[in-house]
Amino acid sequence: MTKLLTEYQDTEHIDSFAVLKSADIRLTKTGKTYLSLVFSDRSGDLPGNLWDATDEQIKTLLPGKIVRLQGVRGAYQDKPQVQITSIRLSSAGEPDNPADFMVHAPIKEEQMSDELSDFILMITNPTWNRLVRKLFSTYHDQFLRYPAAKSNHHAFAGGLAYHSLSIAKLAQNVASEYPQLNKELLIAGALLHDLGKTIELSGPVGTQYTTAGNLIGHITLIDEQIVLAAHELHFDLQSEEMILIRHVILSHHGLLEYGSPVRPAVMEAEVLHQLDEMDASIQMMSVALDKTMDNTFSDRIFGLDNRRFYKTSSK
Repeated sequence: MTKLLTEYQDTEHIDSFAVLKSADIRLTKTGKTYLSLVFSDRSGDLPGNLWDATDEQIKTLLPGKIVRLQGVRGAYQDKPQVQITSIRLSSAGEPDNPADFMVHAPIKEEQMSDELSDFILMITNPTWNRLVRKLFSTYHDQFLRYPAAKSNHHAFAGGLAYHSLSIAKLAQNVASEYPQLNKELLIAGALLHDLGKTIELSGPVGTQYTTAGNLIGHITLIDEQIVLAAHELHFDLQSEEMILIRHVILSHHGLLEYGSPVRPAVMEAEVLHQLDEMDASIQMMSVALDKTMDNTFSDRIFGLDNRRFYKTSSK
């Protein structure tokens, strides 16, 4: 039985099918072209560089393509990597469905759809309720199927909904503990805060940043959609309700240098930012520690300041 990518150990020979998660054209210091590739299957990702890539390889080895990969598992700067000896596209009769290689959210799409509906029902404020319904009437399917990122946290099919709904659950519990918080605003913000990633990202297969994603970013993109929806619903953009919901979403990255045009200035905005950070961090740590032996350190986690985390034997 063929091993999954993350099951290979250092110096082991790899011979496996995988989907290309990304394929970036780069130049060496001497000006030679190579491909920086990330291979993926149900176990996770494994990067590797294809040195001296030919024009044909650059043309055909594209994100979303299934390839047969041969090489040796090694490491670079304490991170797993494959030293590629051979790579080709899958042929007739070989695996050809990218969905078979994708990591999916741990709960089914139908369950996440039901949870989304339940949370929308909790938003009794008519302005926020109608706004959320309007936006999800457009982006419902993408919300359930897209990842939350190309890499870093929740970078798997359904990761966007799984992440957003996790924050909505946390928001519900936090608001129950702290009645001074506006639970409806917090839940509405949790559901909408990353919805712009359905425009920022290309989709769950071979996820790339779109032109709008690269040049504008998901925070501004979803704010634009909120404004357009408000116009269609004949809402007053200068009303406190509209300003609050826009502020909560615009500030959810917390700091200007992290992409938010404003810093949180109401409690619900600060809480949403903290919940977003916590959920993303726990997911990144969990992924790394799942691949780590007891009583050893994980690989370095880029999204957490390149830190390593120790896995105890208590669980």
